[in-house]
Amino acid sequence: MLNTKAAKTPGTVGQNLSKFDGTPVEEITQYLSIVGALQYLTITRPDIDFSVNKACQFMQQPTTTHWLSVKRILRYLKGTLHDGLLLLPSTHLTVEGFTDADWGAQPDDRRSASGYLVYLGDNLVS
Repeated sequence: MLNTKAAKTPGTVGQNLSKFDGTPVEEITQYLSIVGALQYLTITRPDIDFSVNKACQFMQQPTTTHWLSVKRILRYLKGTLHDGLLLLPSTHLTVEGFTDADWGAQPDDRRSASGYLVYLGDNLVS
C-alpha cells in the first residue's frame, strides 16, 4: 500500500456494503488485524469513524468487497497523514458539551440521527 494513490474520501459515496457482496476472504487474520488497528485510530481521526464502523460489521465473514473498502480507508489515510485532533495545553479545564439531533427525518425508515462534541478546555476530546 506504500505506492498506492491516495483517496479523497474514506468510503465510496453511495456504496452500501452487504454481507453478500463479493466472495469470502480465505485468510481473515490480516483483515481483523487492520480493522482492529483502525478502531484505535478513530480516537484521533473521527473522519474515518463511519467507514471503520462499517468494516467492523463484517468481521465474522469479510469478503473481497469489504477488503477493498478497508484498503480505501488506508489510501485515504495515506493522503491525510497530517490530519487529526490536536491536543494543546490549556489554562482552564472546563468541560463543555454540545449536542444536536434530527428526530425521524430520514424519509425511508424514519430513523433519528444525533451527534455530540465534548471539549476539555480548548481541546475536543470526544
